[in-house]
Amino acid sequence: MKMKKTAKHILLFSLALGLFASCKDAKKETPQEDTAATEKVVPEDLKWSERMMLSEIHRFPEATKLDFSTKPRWTYTPGLVLSACSRVYEATQDKRYYDYIYDYADTLIDSTGTIDTYSLEKQNLDMIKSGDVLLFLYPITKEERFLTAMQTLHKQLESQPTTSDGGYWHKKIYPHQMWLDGLYMAEPFHTRYAKEYIEDEKEKQKVYDHAVLQFDLIQKHSRDEESGLLYHGWDESKEQRWANKETGNSQHFWSRGMGWYGMAMVDVLDFLPESHPGRERIIKYLNQFAEAVTNVQDESGLWWQVLDQGDREGNYLEATGTSMFTYAFAKGVRKGYLPEKYLEVAKKSYQALLNELITVEENGVVNLNQCCAVAGLGGNPYRDGSFEYYIGETIRSNDPKGTGPFIMASLELNK
Repeated sequence: MKMKKTAKHILLFSLALGLFASCKDAKKETPQEDTAATEKVVPEDLKWSERMMLSEIHRFPEATKLDFSTKPRWTYTPGLVLSACSRVYEATQDKRYYDYIYDYADTLIDSTGTIDTYSLEKQNLDMIKSGDVLLFLYPITKEERFLTAMQTLHKQLESQPTTSDGGYWHKKIYPHQMWLDGLYMAEPFHTRYAKEYIEDEKEKQKVYDHAVLQFDLIQKHSRDEESGLLYHGWDESKEQRWANKETGNSQHFWSRGMGWYGMAMVDVLDFLPESHPGRERIIKYLNQFAEAVTNVQDESGLWWQVLDQGDREGNYLEATGTSMFTYAFAKGVRKGYLPEKYLEVAKKSYQALLNELITVEENGVVNLNQCCAVAGLGGNPYRDGSFEYYIGETIRSNDPKGTGPFIMASLELNK
């Protein structure tokens, strides 16, 4: 009897000890699990502009490698995201954003002001966009190398080859061609540079006049009178296989091409003097643009990769163009260039981006999905500008040509 009692006590003691140990282990594990569950790389109580910018910094800790690059390079995509980053910094004064921007210029510009990986001889308009980084940094740092680099970019635009009526070739390797992309790459930088750094009034006016001319010419050559939309590219020589033999235009209305153009207009107007006669023309072009783009908006609020062919098999609702249109409309209304009704268009498209194309990982990192990775005309291998070409290019998440405009749209709408 005593034996049984002792055995029973031992059994109960063992069970109690096991339970205690397991509770102790559970206590050990619980804080770790809680930490893992709550530790966010990107806090979710921030505005979307910061959430996306911090996500970009998480994806690309080195700003020189924005756009999935394996090596540091001077190109337009970091310039676009860092331009957005400068606005986030101005809104928050968070030094992380400033340091990220500075790192880009500091890495690529040496003590003499020479820009690593940049070639003036290539006369490539895409290379001008990162000049926005220098326009932001120089007034703060007063580092002469940044001013020298800006002057180099200005020199490129002074020597950029042009069509017979004065339109910049998109690149030296694309002779006689104007692309919608080029207006955003070059003109916001050039008008601001003229305003802030050219002292001679005649020279300043010359830059303003030439900037306005680019908009006049793209309207003249690339705008479709029936729809109001603009073709992606125009070839004055009509020699390119993608060019219409009568008009010189490419075949389709590409979402991001139109997005570049819309952003170019609202950003150039920040620096073009109120008194300049071209200002009212650009505002008129912007209003025509807004009407045409709204007419092809999908009922979801998003826009299609090939804008006017939403019902065609293979076409898809695309994030970069949608983000650009949202930014252009929201800013256009805020600045008084567009009627108030376009703010509703912007709000609808922004909400559609959040509902349909934004996803958030468990660690808080934000993704923008369904971005067209790249699209162009000509080149090697040859890009023929067909419908099949535009829908066939790679689709990926977090393309900087989408994340940058998404950040700027988020700031405009204060979301």
